[in-house]
Amino acid sequence: MANRALISVWDKTGLIDFARGLAALGLELVASGGSAKALADAGLAVTQVDDITGHPEILGGRVKTLHPVVHGGILARPTPEHLGELASHGIVPIDVVVCNLYPFQATISKPGITELEAIEQIDIGGVTLLRAAAKNHERVAIVCDPADYSAVLEGLKGGADDAFRKRLALKAFQHTATYDTAISSWLQTRIEGEQDLPNVLALRVTKVSSLRYGENSHQQGAVYAFEGQKPGFELLGGDKELSYNNVADLEAAWAMPQEFDRPAVAIIKHMNPSGLAVADDLITAFDRALACDPISAFGGIIATNRPVDLAFVERLGKLFVEVIAAPDVSPDALAFLAEKKKNCRVVRCTGEGKPTLVVSAIHGGLLVQTPDDLKATPSTWRVVTQRAPTPAELADLAFAEIACKHVKSNAIVFAKGEATVGVGSGQMNRADSVRIGAFRAGVERSSGSVLASDAFFPFADGLEEAAKAGITAVCQPGGSVRDDEVIAAADRLGLAMVFTGVRHFRH
Repeated sequence: MANRALISVWDKTGLIDFARGLAALGLELVASGGSAKALADAGLAVTQVDDITGHPEILGGRVKTLHPVVHGGILARPTPEHLGELASHGIVPIDVVVCNLYPFQATISKPGITELEAIEQIDIGGVTLLRAAAKNHERVAIVCDPADYSAVLEGLKGGADDAFRKRLALKAFQHTATYDTAISSWLQTRIEGEQDLPNVLALRVTKVSSLRYGENSHQQGAVYAFEGQKPGFELLGGDKELSYNNVADLEAAWAMPQEFDRPAVAIIKHMNPSGLAVADDLITAFDRALACDPISAFGGIIATNRPVDLAFVERLGKLFVEVIAAPDVSPDALAFLAEKKKNCRVVRCTGEGKPTLVVSAIHGGLLVQTPDDLKATPSTWRVVTQRAPTPAELADLAFAEIACKHVKSNAIVFAKGEATVGVGSGQMNRADSVRIGAFRAGVERSSGSVLASDAFFPFADGLEEAAKAGITAVCQPGGSVRDDEVIAAADRLGLAMVFTGVRHFRH
């Protein structure tokens, strides 16, 4: 029969019923501070920690459970030597420890919290209890999550086998690891500054959902979330779950229309826009985005920056769409899709959890950078040709530069009327990206369009290909050793060109 259950919790959700269950199993309840008061107020027989240690809490509660009577009772192995040593000191074994920690993460998320207030929420005794009990899971059951209370009671009734205690120990060590990560990350920003990339990157993520497979069927896949956060999207409809590729495309798709204040629609295939447009309403924006490349739009993801209604989804016609992502979707639009497009997943995007770091795996480590959050700023651009862009060309160039930021390098975007008309992406040389963009646009739509390049033109050939397609103005970062040759070519071709001074590579 178990001897004692030690209870020291901040979060008292479900505690009273759980404690009653422990008492019904014959465990003596020992508790500290507020936990003891809560149990006593509920009419439960409870022994105060200082009654078994013979020492009161000190330093305003900073020291309560840090005592040999407590930790000896937890850490003793079930061997004659250890149990005999406990008996010689009059120490009763503790077989169940119920502990969760001060709310450090919640505290530092509040505005105006001082450094001292944050430090006071760094738990010492609780972490020590968790680690001690988890270390000695050979004998001790450690419970750190109120969601586990019912399962723990059932497990204890069945004798709490080794596998059961091991799972609880794993959860406890994960709990303390998360807690320490939050503290170290917070303290790091106090020392190094919030704008700097950290010298030590402490990441703690938990699995949100398993996926059928990864990018391909022979790979495993899952969605993870940073501790205390959740993915910024919610599946509202569709007969199928999201796949790995759906989620990757969804992340890319959602970011594009959010760049614009006016209604915007992006249509994505393989993390590149097959079309992107802004307009005075979503349906017009969709029509213009679809016109950029209606063939590639088949099986794509549509993302908007405005709620989607019935008129919008009816406008899709027979187009096969894998996912629709929007800030919200009306009930009648959901009902229409459920009847007419059962395989189309519908996702509400909240915009929560916007990444502050972009992380990619490499052999032996991670590649880390801050997000590319720069907006188009035409007021800072430098006109380098004899002809300056017209106001209409300038507006289209600003749109095209933002679109270009979301296209895989080498990236070229043809735009007209704040809509893409041709996109060239992922090529090994920039001139080929221009040729592909011009081909996608076709002569009629590329004529009178503008062009944005994510990086400088190293030679004049890309510009010459664009001029053949009928473009009238160009924006590019500049900075090539052959800038003078490229500028001269633009003047010879009658083009307006600006240097933005900003590169937008996306690999």
